[in-house]
Amino acid sequence: MKILITGTCGFLGHHVVEHFLRNTDWDIVGVDAMTYASMGYDRLRDVDAFDDKRVTLVGWDISTPPSEGVIRELQGVDYILHLAAETHVDRSLQDPTPFIKANVLGTQNVIDLMANHLLTVKMMVNFSTDEVFGPAPIGTYYKEFDRFNPTNPYAATKACAVRLGEIAHKTKGLPICTTFTMNIFGERQDAEKFIPKCIKMIRRGETVKIHADDTKTISGSRCWIHARNVAAALQFLLPQMLPGSRYNIVGEELENLSIARLVSEEVGLPLFYEMEDFHGSRPGHDLRYALDGGKLRELGWEYPKTLEESLRKTIRWTLERPRWLGEG
Repeated sequence: MKILITGTCGFLGHHVVEHFLRNTDWDIVGVDAMTYASMGYDRLRDVDAFDDKRVTLVGWDISTPPSEGVIRELQGVDYILHLAAETHVDRSLQDPTPFIKANVLGTQNVIDLMANHLLTVKMMVNFSTDEVFGPAPIGTYYKEFDRFNPTNPYAATKACAVRLGEIAHKTKGLPICTTFTMNIFGERQDAEKFIPKCIKMIRRGETVKIHADDTKTISGSRCWIHARNVAAALQFLLPQMLPGSRYNIVGEELENLSIARLVSEEVGLPLFYEMEDFHGSRPGHDLRYALDGGKLRELGWEYPKTLEESLRKTIRWTLERPRWLGEG
């Protein structure tokens, strides 16, 4: 079996590569545009994937059509995990254009590649985000086919990418399905993300700003999941995915303030924090997102590790390797 993974050098991509190398005998073809988010090949080197004989790396910016050479290197693929994307909400608010190119045009280019050149593909997984559903009131957990309500450019481009895949399935019969996942964390995450940022700021004695409501008394919350749990869920789902279907890959819900406090415990230093009305000061940031994970549970899926186990292990790992925080 051969699997094509887009965004191989990225945070989630390299964890998925590592998981499939350890838990299958599949060959992996990795595609990456080598943007700032890739950190070059450092992540793949760190998990001993860069020189693995089962991994073939192909340079391709998916926002542009693939060259004949790229098409040749991708032949014989059985599955596609389309993970490549621009993902940072702040950056999308500042300049949506790179998100439109990578997430919308890029997804269409992968679909076209599959339709016109990769005729052996059994399933393409279009990897998406909880943010396409928009803010979730307390007690609401969105199911796979609930309506979309994106509230920032990043979420809007991901919603468009989902529909492009589903339209290609409906009109061309392409085997494409969609997964939705929330706040992914883990080792080697970009230092601009919340957990590594908390580690850095607490170590420096700086004040951590906590996403809160307009009264600055209620912390925002997310469902958090480790990248390797996501990879394991994808492996579990692949043999049973149905074209046109959607699947939520959901972790455990926890308030942002609770995350910061847990980081503080592991770092062993006090937490100085300030509740900030992010939506008031930066429109497009929503207090709460939430997905319903019932579909995977009904299929028999159980997460290998709990949220707290994964969080504490990730924090300890990062503290022992400060270079991934940009600190040496």
